[in-house]
Amino acid sequence: MKTRFVSSMAASILAILSTVAIGCTAESAAPQSVSGALLASDLEEPHKKDIAMQLVSSAENSSLDWRAQYKYIEDIDDGRGYTAGIIGFCSGTGDMLQLVEHYQNVKPGNILEQYLPALRNVNGTPSHEGLDPNYPGDWETAAQDPDFQRAQDYERDRVYFNPSVSQAKQDGLGALGQFAYYDAIVMHGNGGDPLSFGSIRRNAMNNRPTPAQGGDEVAYLHAFLDARVEAMKAEPEHSNTSRVDTAQRRFLNEGNLDLHTPLVWHVYGQEFRIDD
Repeated sequence: MKTRFVSSMAASILAILSTVAIGCTAESAAPQSVSGALLASDLEEPHKKDIAMQLVSSAENSSLDWRAQYKYIEDIDDGRGYTAGIIGFCSGTGDMLQLVEHYQNVKPGNILEQYLPALRNVNGTPSHEGLDPNYPGDWETAAQDPDFQRAQDYERDRVYFNPSVSQAKQDGLGALGQFAYYDAIVMHGNGGDPLSFGSIRRNAMNNRPTPAQGGDEVAYLHAFLDARVEAMKAEPEHSNTSRVDTAQRRFLNEGNLDLHTPLVWHVYGQEFRIDD
């Protein structure tokens, strides 16, 4: 879910990037912070992070109001069961189960706790068995609970945002590249399959070295987006590559490697903009 900045301070970047390898989708190390001089290109900076959430929401929900998506839930017929929440947690891929387990730990007896056995049973399948007919409504009810909203934020960061941004920093990438990694891991996950984020990154590195390896950031990011598009086209439900072609690639071609506002892009034919 999902390009980078060219800077004369590349040596400084490399000196402060973490060397911790990215973990699996379920676990990740905390990303290393960046010095104040580089904060404008750090996706962890609160304003940049909010921009990242809006960019993802424009593609996932056709809206910049990502906070309105805590209550979102539907089956989009992609073989992953129910897709829900601010990052598209799926009942068939394990991240929804992890979210509800975390919510139970934070708030035992919550309205979604009763569905944990069913979520464990349907994990890895598109099935709704044990979830229908009340699960969607109960999810929407839970989404009104600030504790559940914080649980979604926590799991989004733990599973997707933190590992992708951490890896991007290790590769010598700035805000746009960090976002490209994040958007990719949101859509493709970070498992071992050929269409995962890890495979996309390796394919890109086979064509161009990362800045941390002495490569040119723009050239590497084009290679990464090329590999991302190839992976998307291999899956019918992701074959529309607009979120790359007319958003991330547009920012890259404009030289906006720091994700400076204003930002104007299109997703699936709809125009979006962030002015500040």
